[in-house]
Amino acid sequence: MPGVTPDSLESLVDAPLLADLMPWSVAPLRLGRAWPLAPDQASLKARWSAFVKAEAAERESLLEPSRARTLRTAVAQLPGRRTPTDDLTHAEGPCPEPVRVLHAPFDEQWLIPDHRLIDAARPELWRVADESQLFLVEQGFVPGAGGPAVLACAILPEGRSPAGRPGRIRPLYRRPEGREPNVTPGLLTELSGRFGHGVGARDLLAWTLAVARPSPQGPRVPLTDDAGVWASGTALGERILWLLRRGGAGDRPKLPGGRRPYVRAPLPDRPTELLYDREEEALLVGDGRISPVPAEAWDFQVSGVRVIQQWFARRTAAAEPGTLAGIRPGAWPQSWTSELLEIVTVLALLAELRARQEELLTDAASLITATDLRGARVLPPAPASRRPASVLDHHEEGPGGQFALL
Repeated sequence: MPGVTPDSLESLVDAPLLADLMPWSVAPLRLGRAWPLAPDQASLKARWSAFVKAEAAERESLLEPSRARTLRTAVAQLPGRRTPTDDLTHAEGPCPEPVRVLHAPFDEQWLIPDHRLIDAARPELWRVADESQLFLVEQGFVPGAGGPAVLACAILPEGRSPAGRPGRIRPLYRRPEGREPNVTPGLLTELSGRFGHGVGARDLLAWTLAVARPSPQGPRVPLTDDAGVWASGTALGERILWLLRRGGAGDRPKLPGGRRPYVRAPLPDRPTELLYDREEEALLVGDGRISPVPAEAWDFQVSGVRVIQQWFARRTAAAEPGTLAGIRPGAWPQSWTSELLEIVTVLALLAELRARQEELLTDAASLITATDLRGARVLPPAPASRRPASVLDHHEEGPGGQFALL
């Protein structure tokens, strides 16, 4: 989405804040150390093995202790995970099975789901993360920068922002199994009455993906009062969501006209440089070459940072010697190349939708403002809606095997 100008900011000043439409939010995860996260599972298992085989003095250094986590910090299990809760001085055995997480925009990686390794894991997110859940992730606000104000994912997001102050993570549902929408009470009823048909939480998420605009106060979500425009916007938002999730089983995103990025020259084992040839529409990965790569994919930014460049940098940046993060693949894996080709396709297709996103609101006869919603007594949200729901339907293990009391 194009950069926000002073004029466009002024026109959005009474558009509702996403924070008021989806009141419950959680701060981004704070790992505290880099090594429990990696683009591949094998590296994580090798890192864990090196950690548990180390002598006590070396293990302390390998952990990279912080104020929140040392070898002896007592913590509860992460919800839904069966990892030990005794302190790390006694850690042994195989690595806890890594889980897929969204590390940064369009950058899916693997995380060791062990609470003892994570400074701030946000257990309230883990409690509601299941196959029914979707997450909206606010992106950092950078004045004049391009890129979407929010992204969405179905896997647990870390919430990292490429630039600017990280935003919040907003689950679509407050309880597991898609129960209790995280929507300010009365809003869906108000929209349903205006449009003459039922409006669900998933519709609101799709509309938000299509029209959300960045602002210094957080993403704003202009709401149309036109049923036809709403239908077009939610359909467009569903398309965006499908692309953000990289399609579905057996149905992957493809560029139109048979244009598909291919590896034209093999990528080196240890690429260190990434360049783009606009004339040839080619991505130069060291001596390797991928094309066609549309310029729109190369230029796609989030919070003013090029997605492809940052994705590559996170896989090639040198690790500090002697740290567990230095344990990584000896050569560029084929799976990374496949993922890069997929990201190129997704970014190019998302860029093609920008014009339709901009046209949506110009087609609307009128907008529903925050003032309108306050007049309808939908806003402000009830204070309780900003707090997490009580979702415990089973025991969670606390430190040392004791049951957690929440």
